[in-house]
Amino acid sequence: MTYLITGVAGFIGSNIARHLLCEDHTVYGLDNLETGLESNLEDLNEYPNSEFIDGDLRNEDDVETAVAEAKYVLHQGAVPSVPRSVENPVLSTEANCTGTANLIKAAHEADVEKIVVASSSSVYGPTEVSPKREDLPPNPVSPYALSKYYTEQLAVQASDFYDLDSVALRYFNVFGPHQNPEGDYAAVIPKFINLMLKGEQPVIYGDGTQSRDFTYIDNVIQANLNALESEATGVALNAGCGNSFTINTLVDEINDILGTEIEPIYDDPRPGDVPHSKADVSKARDLIDYDPKVNFREGLERTVEYFSEQAHRTGRT
Repeated sequence: MTYLITGVAGFIGSNIARHLLCEDHTVYGLDNLETGLESNLEDLNEYPNSEFIDGDLRNEDDVETAVAEAKYVLHQGAVPSVPRSVENPVLSTEANCTGTANLIKAAHEADVEKIVVASSSSVYGPTEVSPKREDLPPNPVSPYALSKYYTEQLAVQASDFYDLDSVALRYFNVFGPHQNPEGDYAAVIPKFINLMLKGEQPVIYGDGTQSRDFTYIDNVIQANLNALESEATGVALNAGCGNSFTINTLVDEINDILGTEIEPIYDDPRPGDVPHSKADVSKARDLIDYDPKVNFREGLERTVEYFSEQAHRTGRT
């Protein structure tokens, strides 16, 4: 099979590409490397059935070139991060909304069979209902969340007005190897592991009682491939684990794995962050046979091992 993966230099995109290439599929990868990492492409470029396209989702010609040979599209490309979107809403909107519109149009014109689009649990906003079900009214409270809701709705509606089979997946705090631990916009798990490996204190925004449905990358790969292979179309589905853990618990678990006793630093809450997030995955289980295999602790152990090996390799510990 031939796939196009957008955002292929990113954490999720590169992991999906790695999985498909290992199964001898042909993968075209599109990325402009503004937020993706060239290091995520190094092993991918060694496969003869892999082709990287340096292009931008906002550029229609780049997108048309990238999608031309694809049978399936896995749309992971985006400008991520709630705080980043608050600081630069124009960039998030252009990349996430315009980019997705360009991709869906090009996919339709290229007769792509199916597209899976990455959405986000942030579209639910700060609802008190838990776990979060797909029939809850959306309440995006950041430019990033709003752009993701627009993104998934473009995909869902494409099933009707373009007759393009499509599924949107609402990711819940995905983590794992190859995630960028550096910078102000880094996700909490790689950032905390990276700091604590160096004996440094992680910063928690708020009191640490906010909770997240941390979802290991292998579960998300399964969700994407199951969505492609299923008959489901025109729907948005949760891709989480159905369990939630507080940020304080996250620090405790990392300490336990590392054998350390590092205390976090507490700071003011960040605008746009939601207090609690946990997925109801029953609809995804029914429609795409989604069954997350890797639980939080196992995924965290694998991720700590990966970053520990990276740190030793680069001499950072």
